[in-house]
Amino acid sequence: NHHVAAHLQALHRGPIHRKLLEAAFSLLSSTKKDRLPQEAQRTWLRIVALGVSLALVTFLLWSSAGIDDDVAEVVAHRGEVLEGRFIEVPCSEDYDGHRRFEGCTPRKCGRGVTDIVITREEAEQIRRIAEKGLSLGGSDGGASILDLHSGALSVGKHFVNLYRYFGDKIQTIFSEEDFQLYRDIRQKVQLTIAEAFGIRASLLYLTKPTFFSRINSTEAQTAHDEYWHAHVDKVTYGSFDYTSLLYLSDYLEDFGGGRFVFMEEGSNKTVEPRAGRVSFFTSGSENLHRVEKVLWGTRYAITIAFTCNPDHGIEDPVLT
Repeated sequence: NHHVAAHLQALHRGPIHRKLLEAAFSLLSSTKKDRLPQEAQRTWLRIVALGVSLALVTFLLWSSAGIDDDVAEVVAHRGEVLEGRFIEVPCSEDYDGHRRFEGCTPRKCGRGVTDIVITREEAEQIRRIAEKGLSLGGSDGGASILDLHSGALSVGKHFVNLYRYFGDKIQTIFSEEDFQLYRDIRQKVQLTIAEAFGIRASLLYLTKPTFFSRINSTEAQTAHDEYWHAHVDKVTYGSFDYTSLLYLSDYLEDFGGGRFVFMEEGSNKTVEPRAGRVSFFTSGSENLHRVEKVLWGTRYAITIAFTCNPDHGIEDPVLT
């Protein structure tokens, strides 16, 4: 099994393997020095072998829980309630290739996490909006999206415009209160980003794509289902200057795997999703990132993106 082989290779590379080997050699050397009887030596060898086997089983179970061996630090644990945690990083040159907007285009770059902007009750309410919309369709693969702005909805291996496809039925699915809650949450997230980066909220414009995502462990059917690849938002979507995610479900309660990973040389930083948690960051290469594959359960989130260029701005969705 190639998964087991990969775990064994990781064990071979890692400090666990080295420590176990050192312990084994130490024990073997000790038995030789003391010239224990042959039976005692065999007993020690069986103990060492058992220890190595138990360590291997523990390692495999640990890996199967969705823990990547290249992740060095969890910056936001699921069990924490963070008032605010911000890490500043040097800005990349990605913004130089785009029109700059003084007072808005990132000069201070970094990433932040907070659990006090959106309540868990609000997260539960807005998750119900996602569930209602996605009940109309859903991808054949593991990743489905619902975009209330453009109307894009995953259906099978394709996307449809839910406003055109379902017509007046939409009025029976969503309410005006749903859309008002969506707008209120967008505004709270916008104010949080503006405060963290020292810019005026009025200089930020909502941009596309801004969407709900629902991810489970179903095997990918198209490239759109392959959400786990590392990417840079500013490269993928030129309009993005600031990216945010609002998590609507809990890591290890609602799903396994699916953590958000900021990729850095030798010291990746991981955010564990928690309902109501807002993670936000500047969208350039300074925040190369990926999402771990979801191994079980269902992970809900909203990606809310902002631009400094008013030409790339979009309006809040309206139920018509």
